[in-house]
Amino acid sequence: MSRLVHKYAEEGRNVVRQVRRDANDRLKKLLKDHKISEDDERRGLEDVQKITDQHVTLIDDLQKKKDQELLGK
Repeated sequence: MSRLVHKYAEEGRNVVRQVRRDANDRLKKLLKDHKISEDDERRGLEDVQKITDQHVTLIDDLQKKKDQELLGK
């Protein structure tokens, strides 16, 4: 059961990272098309990274909590 939790957690982290890549690609395209400034792109990339970090941390915390429940600690 614990291995299944780890598998789903890793899949969740991968999905979050894929969303980050998509968002970063869109920001870079907006910059290339001159629809946003370089400062806006930089701020956007930083915001996307912060959100990514928050969600990865949440997944990690949920994984640890579930492991503790399963192992009875």
